[in-house]
This record gives sequence, C-alpha cells and structure tokens, in this order.
Amino acid sequence: MNVRRRRISGIAVTAATALGLGTLSACSSDSSAAGNTDKFDVVASFYPMEYLAEQIGGDHVNVTTLTEPGQEPHDLELSAKQTAQMGEADAVLYLKSLQPAVDEAIAQSDVKTKIDAASLTKLEDHGNVEHDHGGEEHADEHAEEEHSEGGEHALDPHVWLDPVKYAEIAQGLAESFEKADPDHADDYRKNAEALAKKLSGLDTAFKDGLAKTDSKVFFTNHAAFGYLAERYGLTQEAINGLDPESEPSPARIKELQEEAKADGVTTVFYETLVSDKTAKTLAKDAGLKTDVLDPLEGITDKSKGEDYVGVMEANLKALETALGAK
Repeated sequence: MNVRRRRISGIAVTAATALGLGTLSACSSDSSAAGNTDKFDVVASFYPMEYLAEQIGGDHVNVTTLTEPGQEPHDLELSAKQTAQMGEADAVLYLKSLQPAVDEAIAQSDVKTKIDAASLTKLEDHGNVEHDHGGEEHADEHAEEEHSEGGEHALDPHVWLDPVKYAEIAQGLAESFEKADPDHADDYRKNAEALAKKLSGLDTAFKDGLAKTDSKVFFTNHAAFGYLAERYGLTQEAINGLDPESEPSPARIKELQEEAKADGVTTVFYETLVSDKTAKTLAKDAGLKTDVLDPLEGITDKSKGEDYVGVMEANLKALETALGAK
C-alpha cells in the first residue's frame, strides 16, 4: 500500500538533542567488554539491534552496545576505545545508513562477521510525498526543501518499527549467528522461533487494534513511523523544522489546525529522546492533545515499557486513543 506522507514544513522540531556521549557499555547479563569473554561476543549499534542479538543469542552471547541509553543514535560519535573494542568482537550488528560514524568504523574494522540489518529486509523510500493541498507549485517547493535537507531521497532506515520487517531481520540474524557460531545453532534457531511468535503477536495486535478508527492520520515530530503507517494503513504527518527552541509562526499554527480538522487529528506525538517543548506549544495553540509515540531508538527510565515489545504495546495504545479506535 502506498500511504501518503504529507509534511507541514516550517514548524520547528528536530530529532536530535545535545546528549553526552559515553563509552562502550555492556547491556546483557554479562557485562564484560566485547572480545574478552568465552561467549560469542556481539557489538550492536543501538537498541533495536541489541534487543535482537540478546533475544536470539540468549545465554550464548555477550552483547555490548555502541549507543548508551538516552543517547540519540543518529548523530553518534565513537570513541577510540569503542572502535578498538568493536574490532575484538566476534560479530557486529548494525543498520547501515542510520549512524554514519558506525558505518565508517565497521567498514574499517577487521571483525569477521559484519551483519547489516538493512540487507536482511527490504528498505523503502518514504520521502515521496503526495500532497492534498497546494497543487504542483507547493509540491515543487517541497521537493526543493527535501533536496536541500538531504540531497536525494534516501531509503528510510526506521524499519524496526514494523514488526513484520523486524521479524525478517531477526530471522536473517539467527541464520548469521548459526553460521558464525555453529556449536549453538540449535539454540539460536529455537530462540528465533520464540521471538518470531512474539513479533507475530504484536503484528496481530496492531492489525486488530487499528482496523477501525475515526481517523487514520497522526502527527509526529520525527518521521520515523513510515513503515508502521504503511503496514497498518495509517498516514504519518511528520512535523519537521529548524530549531527545537524556535516558535512556529501563526500561519503554521493555522495550517496545523486546518490539517487537524480535515483529518480528524486529535494528538501531536513527541518522543522520549527529544524535547517536548515545541510539540506541547503546537498542541496548545491548535487545541490538540499530546502523547508519546516512541521510535524505540533507546530504552530509558522514561520509556513506557521495559523492552521492545513493551514499548510497542504502549505505542499501540497511544495510537488507538489518538485515532479513536473502536
């Protein structure tokens, strides 16, 4: 299904905050650094990769992550220590194009098993926007904005927010683990089957929960939910902008109000790793509610769940409420 994604340009929201960068930390039950244990040592680039590695690897893996809890992953910078430890690992799991610094380090690394999650499923381009208002002139202006922001449209890396595609990555990862560590292949296979059931259940919950709603449109400050929207017949309205501290103009607030009325939008979503100031200002001025829709780029004490499945279940509840699920 080709789901449209309109952008309300000019409203200031960014998807990055000035968060401190930490050193490499281990987030599995075994806290030893990569390469220094008798287990299968895996370095994961950020939380969605870490979760898969731990779920599939189970007791046989020692998982460390390059992105600290609370860090916004897109702009991650690696320390020399992290780069060195990555080279000592048995395997590295990452999502190419999401974190340029990680891509560069992995390309230069001697680690034997390099697993690119993007190669285990099909990424899509969610940059092509179908406009309902403004005609060709507005569309041309938007195309110029898109080009200036990031050059050519890139493939959307936020694939983990679609449980079906995430399950495809999990299956491919299990096969990579089986090949790299054949002594534990049977356990990796069993763990992958158990994870597949969890993700299938999550997919069913989203299908059922969002099948009948008053609206199919949701506003978010981060264009991370294109895959989720496409999977469940929704439309993501990405509110992109310049600077997290700037205020939207009255004209933009009016535009948002019109969009909300036209599409039955009730809620402006923000996320845990980004300031909610602008989203709450927009919502107040437009007479809308606010809530969290978590892109699951990291788990913190602010997360509405302890792991991937828990946070995705919270996301479903938030969407059901905002969209008027029946």
